[in-house]
Amino acid sequence: MAPDVRAALDDCREMIRRGSKSFSLAARLFDPATRDAAFFLYGWCRYCDDQVDQFGKNESPAELHRRLQALRARTAAAFSPGPQREPVFIALQHVARRYQIPAHYALELIEGMAMDARGTRYATLEDLLLYCYRVAGTVGLMMAHVMGLREERALRHAADLGIAMQLTNIARDVIEDASMGRVYLPLDWLSEARVVPDEIAEPKHRSALAGITRRLLGEAERYYRSGDEGLWHLSFRSACAVAAARRVYSRIGALLLRKGAHAWDERAYVTGARKLGAVSLGILGVLRSVPARLVSPWSPAPLRVIWRASNFQ
Repeated sequence: MAPDVRAALDDCREMIRRGSKSFSLAARLFDPATRDAAFFLYGWCRYCDDQVDQFGKNESPAELHRRLQALRARTAAAFSPGPQREPVFIALQHVARRYQIPAHYALELIEGMAMDARGTRYATLEDLLLYCYRVAGTVGLMMAHVMGLREERALRHAADLGIAMQLTNIARDVIEDASMGRVYLPLDWLSEARVVPDEIAEPKHRSALAGITRRLLGEAERYYRSGDEGLWHLSFRSACAVAAARRVYSRIGALLLRKGAHAWDERAYVTGARKLGAVSLGILGVLRSVPARLVSPWSPAPLRVIWRASNFQ
């Protein structure tokens, strides 16, 4: 590994250590090369997310467009032969080259972040799912290239798992997001529950929000089940890592459901002991596939298809 790539890896490891203990725990189950690639992608995603969060709410549309275009251009450049200077873009270029990740996924993720920067709200569940595909489904697709899949058709499952996790994030952070003026819940659902979007954070709506997020988590569960179907298409170690992360995230959803209207009295999180239990449950599920894996050993197929938002329609 070149010195600049090694330095970028160190930076990305530090980002994940500070930013996501759950992902860091699950990533330990990957083989070393896959784990490093996951860290590279996490570092770039975190950097872009932080950049978009810094965009001022009072910026003119023209200035916002300029800054987003600059981020897109820097990202696109990482998929070209030219050298990169910033560690996260060195990291992105390295992993994209090694695993032949299409630039389309990275640029779609930037477009999802642009939806955040513009304060986009979502009229329907279908609109929200497009956002979730862009900011999280694309991460699953990039990781699919890193991990390798038995069949191209399993790309759907990779995207679906990312969508499920993002729906869980939205349910967990609904009050915190609303306090910053961000509304992700489908507007037609809010209308049905007679909740004014700009009043989501008001305590009088907690019971209504519990019902709406229960519905949202029901949708998440459907996507989690699709993600589970994709585990067979991964190597044993990658399947264990992904299953572990999935179980930790779904525990967050279960906690929200159990607390109902009190789900947002404090930030929902999975304790260390419960996290280890969730990881163990994920690994156990993959262990059940061992006999079938012995009969049909894992081998990655070429991934030539680019999975687009239109595939969900």
